[in-house]
Amino acid sequence: MHHSFRPKTKLTSLAPEPMRRSPLRRMLRWCGFVCIVGAAILIAGFLRFADSITTMQPPADPHADAIVVLTGGYQRIDQAVELLEKGAGKRLLISGAHPSTTATQIRKMTSGPANLFSCCVDIGYDAIDTIGNAEETSNWIRTKGYRRVLVVTNNYHMPRSLAELSYVNPDIEFVPYPVVNSDLRTRDWFVDSNAMRVMLAEYVKCLAAGLRNLTGFGRHSGLRSEGAVNDL
Repeated sequence: MHHSFRPKTKLTSLAPEPMRRSPLRRMLRWCGFVCIVGAAILIAGFLRFADSITTMQPPADPHADAIVVLTGGYQRIDQAVELLEKGAGKRLLISGAHPSTTATQIRKMTSGPANLFSCCVDIGYDAIDTIGNAEETSNWIRTKGYRRVLVVTNNYHMPRSLAELSYVNPDIEFVPYPVVNSDLRTRDWFVDSNAMRVMLAEYVKCLAAGLRNLTGFGRHSGLRSEGAVNDL
Protein backbone atom coordinates (compact mmCIF):
# COMPACT_ATOMS: atom_id res chain seq x y z
CA MET A 1 0.00 0.00 0.00
CA HIS A 2 1.33 3.31 -0.97
CA HIS A 3 0.92 6.15 1.42
CA SER A 4 1.52 9.62 0.18
CA PHE A 5 3.54 11.83 2.43
CA ARG A 6 1.98 15.13 3.33
CA PRO A 7 4.12 17.52 5.27
CA LYS A 8 2.54 18.88 8.43
CA THR A 9 1.57 22.48 8.09
CA LYS A 10 1.96 24.87 10.99
CA LEU A 11 -1.33 26.38 12.02
CA THR A 12 -1.28 30.15 12.26
CA SER A 13 -3.65 32.32 14.26
CA LEU A 14 -6.22 34.09 12.19
CA ALA A 15 -6.89 36.69 14.93
CA PRO A 16 -5.58 40.14 14.00
CA GLU A 17 -2.87 41.70 16.12
CA PRO A 18 -4.12 44.32 18.50
CA MET A 19 -3.95 47.77 16.96
CA ARG A 20 -1.74 50.27 18.63
CA ARG A 21 -3.41 53.53 19.52
CA SER A 22 -2.10 56.37 17.46
CA PRO A 23 -0.81 59.52 19.20
CA LEU A 24 -3.80 61.40 17.77
CA ARG A 25 -6.27 58.99 19.35
CA ARG A 26 -4.50 59.20 22.70
CA MET A 27 -4.53 62.98 22.54
CA LEU A 28 -8.23 63.07 21.70
CA ARG A 29 -8.97 60.72 24.56
CA TRP A 30 -7.10 62.91 27.02
CA CYS A 31 -8.74 66.05 25.65
CA GLY A 32 -12.15 64.47 26.18
CA PHE A 33 -11.21 63.53 29.74
CA VAL A 34 -9.95 67.05 30.47
CA CYS A 35 -13.14 68.58 29.02
CA ILE A 36 -15.33 66.36 31.21
CA VAL A 37 -13.36 67.21 34.36
CA GLY A 38 -13.35 70.90 33.44
CA ALA A 39 -17.10 70.91 32.86
CA ALA A 40 -17.67 69.19 36.21
CA ILE A 41 -15.53 71.81 37.98
CA LEU A 42 -17.39 74.67 36.28
CA ILE A 43 -20.79 73.21 37.18
CA ALA A 44 -19.75 72.62 40.79
CA GLY A 45 -18.37 76.16 40.94
CA PHE A 46 -21.63 77.59 39.60
CA LEU A 47 -23.69 75.67 42.15
CA ARG A 48 -21.48 76.95 44.94
CA PHE A 49 -21.66 80.50 43.54
CA ALA A 50 -25.46 80.30 43.27
CA ASP A 51 -25.78 78.98 46.81
CA SER A 52 -23.63 81.81 48.20
CA ILE A 53 -25.75 84.39 46.34
CA THR A 54 -29.16 83.05 47.31
CA THR A 55 -28.22 82.72 50.99
CA MET A 56 -26.45 86.09 51.25
CA GLN A 57 -27.87 88.40 53.89
CA PRO A 58 -26.90 91.93 55.03
CA PRO A 59 -25.25 92.33 58.44
CA ALA A 60 -27.66 92.90 61.31
CA ASP A 61 -25.77 95.91 62.68
CA PRO A 62 -23.73 97.44 59.83
CA HIS A 63 -21.11 99.98 60.83
CA ALA A 64 -18.12 101.39 58.92
CA ASP A 65 -16.17 104.60 58.35
CA ALA A 66 -18.10 105.26 55.14
CA ILE A 67 -20.49 103.77 52.58
CA VAL A 68 -20.15 103.25 48.84
CA VAL A 69 -23.01 102.23 46.58
CA LEU A 70 -22.37 100.96 43.06
CA THR A 71 -25.02 102.29 40.71
CA GLY A 72 -27.11 99.98 38.59
CA GLY A 73 -30.51 100.31 40.24
CA TYR A 74 -32.39 102.88 42.32
CA GLN A 75 -33.07 100.25 44.98
CA ARG A 76 -29.34 100.18 45.75
CA ILE A 77 -29.15 103.96 46.21
CA ASP A 78 -32.29 104.01 48.38
CA GLN A 79 -30.73 101.43 50.66
CA ALA A 80 -27.41 103.28 50.84
CA VAL A 81 -29.07 106.61 51.71
CA GLU A 82 -31.11 104.89 54.41
CA LEU A 83 -27.91 103.41 55.88
CA LEU A 84 -26.32 106.86 55.89
CA GLU A 85 -29.35 108.32 57.68
CA LYS A 86 -29.08 105.59 60.33
CA GLY A 87 -25.41 106.38 60.93
CA ALA A 88 -23.92 103.20 59.44
CA GLY A 89 -21.20 105.40 57.93
CA LYS A 90 -20.07 109.00 58.08
CA ARG A 91 -20.21 109.66 54.34
CA LEU A 92 -21.64 108.10 51.17
CA LEU A 93 -20.17 107.77 47.69
CA ILE A 94 -22.56 107.06 44.83
CA SER A 95 -20.17 105.58 42.28
CA GLY A 96 -20.83 105.37 38.55
CA ALA A 97 -23.62 107.91 38.18
CA HIS A 98 -24.50 108.97 34.65
CA PRO A 99 -23.03 112.40 33.76
CA SER A 100 -26.50 113.80 33.06
CA THR A 101 -27.81 112.87 36.51
CA THR A 102 -27.67 115.64 39.09
CA ALA A 103 -27.45 115.41 42.86
CA THR A 104 -30.89 117.05 43.10
CA GLN A 105 -32.42 114.35 40.90
CA ILE A 106 -30.89 111.60 43.02
CA ARG A 107 -32.04 113.27 46.24
CA LYS A 108 -35.61 113.59 44.98
CA MET A 109 -35.58 110.01 43.73
CA THR A 110 -34.50 108.70 47.15
CA SER A 111 -36.51 111.24 49.16
CA GLY A 112 -33.34 111.89 51.15
CA PRO A 113 -33.01 115.03 53.31
CA ALA A 114 -31.42 117.98 51.51
CA ASN A 115 -29.05 118.69 54.42
CA LEU A 116 -27.83 115.07 54.35
CA PHE A 117 -26.95 115.30 50.66
CA SER A 118 -25.26 118.68 51.01
CA CYS A 119 -23.04 117.56 53.87
CA CYS A 120 -22.39 113.86 53.46
CA VAL A 121 -23.04 112.56 49.92
CA ASP A 122 -20.49 112.50 47.09
CA ILE A 123 -21.36 111.52 43.53
CA GLY A 124 -18.83 109.95 41.19
CA TYR A 125 -19.34 110.24 37.44
CA ASP A 126 -16.20 108.57 36.10
CA ALA A 127 -16.89 104.84 36.51
CA ILE A 128 -18.40 103.01 33.54
CA ASP A 129 -18.23 99.45 34.89
CA THR A 130 -17.31 97.47 38.02
CA ILE A 131 -13.58 97.98 37.46
CA GLY A 132 -14.25 101.70 37.22
CA ASN A 133 -16.29 101.56 40.44
CA ALA A 134 -13.26 100.08 42.19
CA GLU A 135 -10.91 102.73 40.79
CA GLU A 136 -13.29 105.58 41.58
CA THR A 137 -13.87 104.27 45.09
CA SER A 138 -10.13 103.88 45.61
CA ASN A 139 -9.56 107.54 44.71
CA TRP A 140 -12.28 108.57 47.15
CA ILE A 141 -10.95 106.35 49.96
CA ARG A 142 -7.42 107.71 49.58
CA THR A 143 -8.70 111.29 49.64
CA LYS A 144 -10.83 110.76 52.76
CA GLY A 145 -8.52 108.36 54.60
CA TYR A 146 -11.09 105.65 55.29
CA ARG A 147 -10.13 102.13 56.42
CA ARG A 148 -13.46 100.30 56.67
CA VAL A 149 -16.10 100.77 53.98
CA LEU A 150 -19.61 99.38 53.65
CA VAL A 151 -20.35 98.20 50.08
CA VAL A 152 -23.94 98.35 48.83
CA THR A 153 -24.91 96.54 45.63
CA ASN A 154 -27.15 93.69 44.50
CA ASN A 155 -26.41 90.28 46.00
CA TYR A 156 -25.56 88.69 42.65
CA HIS A 157 -23.15 91.56 41.90
CA MET A 158 -21.45 91.48 45.32
CA PRO A 159 -18.74 88.78 44.76
CA ARG A 160 -17.33 90.49 41.67
CA SER A 161 -17.58 93.93 43.28
CA LEU A 162 -15.62 92.82 46.34
CA ALA A 163 -13.02 91.11 44.13
CA GLU A 164 -12.42 94.29 42.12
CA LEU A 165 -12.42 96.55 45.19
CA SER A 166 -9.99 94.32 47.08
CA TYR A 167 -7.71 94.07 44.06
CA VAL A 168 -7.33 97.86 43.91
CA ASN A 169 -7.45 98.39 47.69
CA PRO A 170 -5.95 95.30 49.37
CA ASP A 171 -5.43 97.10 52.71
CA ILE A 172 -9.03 98.32 53.06
CA GLU A 173 -11.72 96.29 54.84
CA PHE A 174 -14.85 96.08 52.71
CA VAL A 175 -18.06 95.03 54.44
CA PRO A 176 -20.71 93.64 52.07
CA TYR A 177 -24.25 94.92 52.39
CA PRO A 178 -26.17 93.05 49.68
CA VAL A 179 -29.44 94.34 48.32
CA VAL A 180 -31.33 91.05 48.07
CA ASN A 181 -33.06 90.41 44.77
CA SER A 182 -36.50 88.95 45.52
CA ASP A 183 -36.33 86.78 42.38
CA LEU A 184 -33.44 84.83 43.90
CA ARG A 185 -34.91 84.24 47.35
CA THR A 186 -37.10 81.32 46.33
CA ARG A 187 -35.75 77.80 46.08
CA ASP A 188 -37.00 77.40 42.50
CA TRP A 189 -35.16 80.41 41.06
CA PHE A 190 -33.38 78.05 38.63
CA VAL A 191 -36.61 77.50 36.68
CA ASP A 192 -36.90 81.25 36.10
CA SER A 193 -35.17 81.95 32.79
CA ASN A 194 -34.44 85.59 33.69
CA ALA A 195 -32.93 84.71 37.08
CA MET A 196 -30.89 81.89 35.56
CA ARG A 197 -29.56 84.18 32.83
CA VAL A 198 -28.49 86.77 35.40
CA MET A 199 -26.77 84.16 37.57
CA LEU A 200 -24.95 82.50 34.67
CA ALA A 201 -23.83 85.84 33.23
CA GLU A 202 -22.53 87.03 36.60
CA TYR A 203 -20.75 83.71 37.21
CA VAL A 204 -18.93 84.01 33.90
CA LYS A 205 -18.01 87.62 34.70
CA CYS A 206 -16.67 86.54 38.09
CA LEU A 207 -14.48 83.89 36.47
CA ALA A 208 -13.22 86.42 33.92
CA ALA A 209 -12.50 88.97 36.68
CA GLY A 210 -10.56 86.41 38.69
CA LEU A 211 -8.47 85.43 35.68
CA ARG A 212 -7.89 89.06 34.73
CA ASN A 213 -6.83 90.02 38.25
CA LEU A 214 -4.56 87.01 38.45
CA THR A 215 -2.80 87.65 35.14
CA GLY A 216 -3.30 91.39 34.69
CA PHE A 217 -4.21 90.69 31.07
CA GLY A 218 -7.04 92.77 29.62
CA ARG A 219 -7.43 95.03 32.63
CA HIS A 220 -8.51 98.60 31.83
CA SER A 221 -9.19 101.68 33.94
CA GLY A 222 -12.96 101.43 33.73
CA LEU A 223 -13.15 105.22 33.77
CA ARG A 224 -14.61 107.63 31.24
CA SER A 225 -11.18 109.12 30.71
CA GLU A 226 -7.82 107.42 31.32
CA GLY A 227 -6.37 108.47 34.65
CA ALA A 228 -9.47 110.41 35.60
CA VAL A 229 -9.68 111.25 39.28
CA ASN A 230 -12.81 112.80 40.73
CA ASP A 231 -12.50 115.74 43.08
CA LEU A 232 -14.81 114.17 45.63
